[in-house]
Amino acid sequence: MAIGVFDSGVGGLTVHRELTRRFPARDFIYLADQANAPIGSKTGEEIVDITRNGCERLFQAGASVIVLACNTASAVALRRLQQTWVPEASKRHGRPVNVLGIIVPTIEAATGLPWTYEAERRGDKVEAIDITGVFCTAATAISRVYEIEIDKRREDLAVFSEPCPGLAGLIELGAPVEELTVVICDHVDALRRRIGRHPDKAILGCTHYEIVAHLFAAALPPGTPLIHQPTAVADALERYFERHPEYRLGESGRRDFITTGKTGPQSDMVSQFWGAPLSFDAA
Repeated sequence: MAIGVFDSGVGGLTVHRELTRRFPARDFIYLADQANAPIGSKTGEEIVDITRNGCERLFQAGASVIVLACNTASAVALRRLQQTWVPEASKRHGRPVNVLGIIVPTIEAATGLPWTYEAERRGDKVEAIDITGVFCTAATAISRVYEIEIDKRREDLAVFSEPCPGLAGLIELGAPVEELTVVICDHVDALRRRIGRHPDKAILGCTHYEIVAHLFAAALPPGTPLIHQPTAVADALERYFERHPEYRLGESGRRDFITTGKTGPQSDMVSQFWGAPLSFDAA
């Protein structure tokens, strides 16, 4: 048995790397659904189907708990899968299984509040407003999950999402740094124009973007805090496993990397980020 990590491509490696650091003895299976990437521009039903199929592959490969290391899948598909599909999958596989997302831990990190907290609305005027910018895929922006969920907890935080269509695909293909820099600077400036100023902090709301977090940091004013999803997810998963000892997660430190797309070594950008060449097997 193992912990499964799902993404449409290599972006989820940013979360996977932190999880393997946090749980070095556990077994992991990483699935990059590159045949369907990118998913940020697909319809909601397509995203649900892609995510469900990817999770089924991971359950069949031995995963007990799957982390959707993809903001789009977490925003669009997670709730429906948890409510309507996971119970049936658990019965079919004959063991406890679950699918978890990365947006809840990110919102907890952004607000400094637990997911269960909901602000009491008293109608008082909020004087101080901090602005959080969210750089994300089009599907995540359309879902407005960050705006809705952060507003439930913090009236003093305003959220503006900036969809970055095509950026995840460029990162997936290992585009030159110069090209990525231009695209990222354009989106940072577009968000600045919409708000009227730069955000006070930013969420990289696509796990691909964490690979080029240094480019976002360079495009934003110096010292702008970035909410890093990998750390927030690892913290949340550690707490989750403390509450749920029923899952079998393996203890051999196994690391499997599989893909529905091109097998073999990934791009130089991925190798540089990972710290070593990384090769995927066929799913």
